Amino acid sequence: MSKLFGTDGIRGIANIELTTSLALKVGKSCAKVLKDENKKLHILIGCDTRISSSMLVSAIASGLAANGCDVTNVGVVPTPCVSYLVKNSIFDAGIMVSASHNSFEFNGIKIFDKNGLKLPDLIEEEIEKETYKDETPLIKYEEIGIIKDDFTLKDKYISYLINTGNKIDNLKVVFDLANGSSSVTAPEIFNKVLKNPVFLSSKPNGININDNCGSTHLDNLINYVKKNKFDLGIAFDGDADRCLFVDEDGNIIDGDYILAIVALNLKKKNKLKNNTLVGTILSNLGLIKFCNENNINFSATKVGDRYVLEEMLLKDDVNKLIELGMEDFQEVSNIKDNKIYLTVDNKNIIIELNKDNKIINVYNKSNNHLYYSQDEDKDLYYYKDDSLKKAHNKSEDIIKPDESAVGKSKTLLEGSWTVGSNIEEGIYNLHALSGNGNLYIKTDKNRLKVNILMGVGNQYNTKNNVYLKDYNNVTLEKGDIITIGKDMKIKFNAIK
Repeated sequence: MSKLFGTDGIRGIANIELTTSLALKVGKSCAKVLKDENKKLHILIGCDTRISSSMLVSAIASGLAANGCDVTNVGVVPTPCVSYLVKNSIFDAGIMVSASHNSFEFNGIKIFDKNGLKLPDLIEEEIEKETYKDETPLIKYEEIGIIKDDFTLKDKYISYLINTGNKIDNLKVVFDLANGSSSVTAPEIFNKVLKNPVFLSSKPNGININDNCGSTHLDNLINYVKKNKFDLGIAFDGDADRCLFVDEDGNIIDGDYILAIVALNLKKKNKLKNNTLVGTILSNLGLIKFCNENNINFSATKVGDRYVLEEMLLKDDVNKLIELGMEDFQEVSNIKDNKIYLTVDNKNIIIELNKDNKIINVYNKSNNHLYYSQDEDKDLYYYKDDSLKKAHNKSEDIIKPDESAVGKSKTLLEGSWTVGSNIEEGIYNLHALSGNGNLYIKTDKNRLKVNILMGVGNQYNTKNNVYLKDYNNVTLEKGDIITIGKDMKIKFNAIK
């Protein structure tokens, strides 16, 4: 059985890999898995401008209705519009039919929960299992759902965006709309907040989405900005959930630059939440260095916007637990086996206590993220999964970088290691013995100090980073946490 869901939903070539029969099954499976015994679900569905989108919308909607869900089709909209409308309207879930930046022959399915967030892995797995069954049992005919269109709902999203900012009259801006979803929303938004904006690639015909345009093909936008002396160019992708900028000289301002600009601006205004910028393991090392130089915490997640958002939300959950304390939570639903189940902002949080009723774990079960506390003062340290938490307490020989230890070394495998427990403070040279991947060094307060891409063999460049066989002069301080990537083996050589 092939895996149906990837990092960004379901995706494939329309009518070959992503067929109407598969879309129908996905609709039926969603209805069954998301079913609420106490109410009839109302699902919102939107799409981008691909020629196959309306076909797949019809199939998914039919599957949902066949298993008892009412469905409202909002038509062509950006992916964030579906997320926003689900969270701020009457809908119980949302579905977006799009293949993002891919060419027109591809299409995809993204599913959002009632909070406008992409579904957790566990729920996607349930939908996948149900989809691959021979047949999902259908409901009685009197319980079939109703399908309707409401293309005016996007106006609520447009009004929200217009009201988030101020009118700007002194900036010349050109937009590349990728012949995609933003073609139906961007002109209405930016004609109200900018003076005489220009829109390129804004006439979708079903097969020209992302065709030599949009955020993956910037040449036309760069040339237009330079030739017509614009201050800024902005290019969206097919479903308008991401963008890239071009400055007045035609230089590309990519996602890492945009994050740095926004984070620093928010920090100066004292509005950068948790003083943290969240990126992925593929974020440019320059961004991490920028954060360190500007005293901004950096947190890296797996690749995928869902994991970035989950990281941001879960940090808020834990901070709230720390700030308010256990006694301030009123929505405790169950206490069993030294675990307290409670609700924080509509999210299920599980707190695990030791025999003395001290917090030892805090995690969000559906999102499968774990926090671990090695102290009793609720000072929480973040780990990706339970195996890393267990590795934290492994008893290992200690390297001491004193005169007698210089030239000596120790090899650590994948896992998490603590300076002061598994390895002493000091300066080290790191040497990759096997594997290619990331090695993180964080402070005991979860601030990322170093993100090194280690690779066996000679140093070589990639598009965004430099892989190193050897990394010199790494300073380790007590409490630092070293996390070594999967299948890697790193030798620590004491220098002084």
